[in-house]
Amino acid sequence: MISSEVHLKKFQKELAAGTVAMVLLAVLARAREPMYGYQIAKRLERSGGGVLAGKQSALYPVLRSLSAAGLAASHVEPSVAGPPRRYYAITPLGREVLRAWSAAWSDTREFVDAILQGTPP
Repeated sequence: MISSEVHLKKFQKELAAGTVAMVLLAVLARAREPMYGYQIAKRLERSGGGVLAGKQSALYPVLRSLSAAGLAASHVEPSVAGPPRRYYAITPLGREVLRAWSAAWSDTREFVDAILQGTPP
């Protein structure tokens, strides 16, 4: 028999997989300047209430994917304190996609909340 905690962890993993790209675009959209991965992870850690805690390494493949899709631009700059850093910024297409994803998220959240509360959507 599988405990409810195992099911919760699986659900959280699946939910995070579907929302991390949107969250990363939202962070980049609100940034005043390009950000490198560790900065993004720390911003999420501060505002996420631990939802993405310990998953910093999982952000990098998503950032690379966003760049490959043209939703984020990246460039590398040397660092005096360590290896070069890759900085990310949202592109105009990324802003457009973020608006569409945000609307879809809102619709989905309203539908799920209505179902969970037992009220017709």
